[in-house]
Amino acid sequence: MQDEYAAVRERLLAEIDSEVRDTARWLGTDRLDPAVRAAMASVPRHEFAPDWERPYAYDNRPLSIGRGQTISQPYIVAAMTQILQPHPKMRVLEVGTGCGYQAAVLASVVAEVWSVERIPDLADAAAERLARLGYGNVHVKTADGSLGWPEHAPYDGILVTAAAAILPQALVDQLAPGGRMVIPVGAGRFEQTLTLVEKDGTGKVSVEPGLPVAFVPLVMGES
Repeated sequence: MQDEYAAVRERLLAEIDSEVRDTARWLGTDRLDPAVRAAMASVPRHEFAPDWERPYAYDNRPLSIGRGQTISQPYIVAAMTQILQPHPKMRVLEVGTGCGYQAAVLASVVAEVWSVERIPDLADAAAERLARLGYGNVHVKTADGSLGWPEHAPYDGILVTAAAAILPQALVDQLAPGGRMVIPVGAGRFEQTLTLVEKDGTGKVSVEPGLPVAFVPLVMGES
């Protein structure tokens, strides 16, 4: 990363660390896994921000990327990645590529990421950006993310970056036994919780609501 961002990046990491401590009751830990924190430090968020937002790339807040979509707050990216409990052999489905920032963080801590984005120009731009930055283990396609990417299922982890009013059954079906899905759930913008869905070795599914969040809605079916 460019040296010009070193100071603001360190400030951002300190803010993330503080928020993790403040929300430990939801995250189950008061500090990020070292691999997750290293990913947050290494991914150049300024590369994923549009020109008009680049001066604010290392602010701990969401940024607009156009088309009514956002690049998530860095703390939320870190929290969702932490809850997923990533490991180096993990295969992850991401729903909602957006600009590709969350996919890049995931790609830094897991084996492969399949990412689905329903807006074609966002998907194309993210795929080009991720390839240019060297994230060769991310695969992007344009499709209805609520249907997942069944050709590569089952997934050890699924991470959804838009809020669903109800759990999409297709995503639950594509979660491997022993897998974890992190998804914002709630009908209203200010009634969402970051929800952990786990599937045990027998296929039994458990759902645990957690951190209050506010995401753009997950569009299911035809627009």
